[in-house]
Amino acid sequence: MALDLTPADPSTVLELLEAFRRSKIMFTGVSLGVFDALKAGPVDSDSLAKRIDCDHCAMQRLLDSLVGLGLLARDGDTYANTPAADEYLTSDSPRRMTGYIHYSNRVMWPMWGNLEGAIREGTHRWQQTYGWDGPIFSSFFKDDASMREFLMGMHGFGMLTSPRIVDAIDLSRFKHLVDLGGATGHLAIAACERYPLLRATVFDLPVAVPLAREITSASSVHDRVDVVGGDFFVDDLPPADLYSLGRIVHDWSEEKIAVLLKRIYDALPSGGGLVVAEKIIADAKDGPRWAQMQDINMLIVTEGRERTLGEYEQLLNDAGFGAITACRTPMPLDIILAIKP
Repeated sequence: MALDLTPADPSTVLELLEAFRRSKIMFTGVSLGVFDALKAGPVDSDSLAKRIDCDHCAMQRLLDSLVGLGLLARDGDTYANTPAADEYLTSDSPRRMTGYIHYSNRVMWPMWGNLEGAIREGTHRWQQTYGWDGPIFSSFFKDDASMREFLMGMHGFGMLTSPRIVDAIDLSRFKHLVDLGGATGHLAIAACERYPLLRATVFDLPVAVPLAREITSASSVHDRVDVVGGDFFVDDLPPADLYSLGRIVHDWSEEKIAVLLKRIYDALPSGGGLVVAEKIIADAKDGPRWAQMQDINMLIVTEGRERTLGEYEQLLNDAGFGAITACRTPMPLDIILAIKP
C-alpha cells in the first residue's frame, strides 16, 4: 500500500501563528491615537505621522495594515476610519471599547506572555507579571481616570450584549431588578427599556457610582433606575425580586461564588429570580471559542473560570435555586435564569 504523502492542511496553524499580530496592530492604533486623529476626516500618512509624532514610513506601514484589517479605508494617499472604527475605537464615542482595549494592551498583554506559568501552577499571573498579590482589580485601578476608562470599555461591550440578554428570556413577571456589580448600568437601562413596568438599581463599589449615575441619568429610563454603592460580598443587598450577575461569576473562586449566591438567595422572596450572564462553554467543552478564550483569560487574570451549563446548574442548585433555564446567544454573553422556590 502506497503511503499518503499529502501534507495536512496548514491553514489553521498559519492563521493562529500571526493572530496575535493583528490584535497588537489594533491595540497600537488605539494607543497612538490613530483613530481619534482620523475622527474629523481623512488625513494623509505624512500629516498623521507629524500630528502624533511618529516615523512617517513606519506610520504608513501601520496605516496600510489597519486598512488590511478592515479598520481603515484608503483613498489614494489619504486614510479614513471605517464606521466600526469610528464607533468602537475612538475615545469620544459613547459605544467605545477603547478602555478595554487599553486594559488588554497594557495589562493583559504582558500577563498572557506568562501563560505557561499559569498552566503549570493553575493560578493567575499578577504576582509573576507585576509583583501584586491582590486584590487584583484594586491594584490596577489606582485612580479615577483608569477606573472610568476601563468601565467605559466594558460599557461598550454592554451596549452590544445587554439588549440581547434582556430579550433572550422573558423577565416581564419581575418588578424590581438589582444588577450586582452593574458598572455603568447598561444592563439595568436595557432591561427597563425592554420592560416598561420594571424598576432597576445598579449596585457596585462606591468608586463606580459617579459614572453609573452619569450614564443612567442621561438614559431614556432615568426615572426608573437608581444607583447604590456597596460591596455585594459584605453589604446588605438592596431589596428586589430579580438580581443579576453579569460577567461577575467568572471572576471568583467556587467558595466565594457559593457565599455570593447564598446571600442573593437569602435576599430574594419566594418566586424571585437570579440572572447570570456569562458565555457558557458547550457541554462537550469543544467551544464556543469566545468562551474558551475567556476561560484561559480568567485563569491568567482572576481566580475564576468559565463554565458549562451543567456546572452553573450545580452551583445554583447547591445555593437552593431551581427552575433553571438558559439561552445561548451569538453575542459574547449568554443568559441563565434561576428561580427561588
